[in-house]
Amino acid sequence: MTKLAIRNMVCDRCKAAVGRILEAHHLGWTRMDLGDVELREAPDAATIDHLRNALRKEGFDLVDGRTAKLITRVKSLIVDAVHHSSLAVPKAKLSAILSDALNKEYSSIASVFSQVEGITIEQYYLLHRMERVKELIRYDELSLSEIADRTGFSSAAHLSAQFKQLTGMTPSAFKKMREPARTSLDHIGGA
Repeated sequence: MTKLAIRNMVCDRCKAAVGRILEAHHLGWTRMDLGDVELREAPDAATIDHLRNALRKEGFDLVDGRTAKLITRVKSLIVDAVHHSSLAVPKAKLSAILSDALNKEYSSIASVFSQVEGITIEQYYLLHRMERVKELIRYDELSLSEIADRTGFSSAAHLSAQFKQLTGMTPSAFKKMREPARTSLDHIGGA
């Protein structure tokens, strides 16, 4: 089996798009997660080049190198924890989740991430949590206190302060906007 790391694969629609691209290149897979695919067979160099071009046309890219794969995996774990987990906010600390999943010391993961991405893991995580907050505000199904609880903020006041600091507006002003200022998951933190 061959593993591929794919940049910007951050949601189920992304997985479906990557699946269609792999099928078009006659590449079968045994497992597909956010940012990762295990192929049944190793493709030749020409197929990899064609695959890379097809992925780029759809906003994805193959990740080469251990550092790039680490960054892609960190981003995928954060996106999964914030946007796709059955838990609103993971009960374990982010540092423990990343260390366990990557089998590395958090300090080394954080150092590499900051050097490559130009922001800390915590900032990246906060930006994703804020996008989740925006999504929940737009659904208009939960109170601000419930949204704060689901997204790991200590209170509605803490959430409001963070929201205003990051977006320049209050949650209620955001809610009133006709065209909400949302960021695509693959563009958060300059991804």
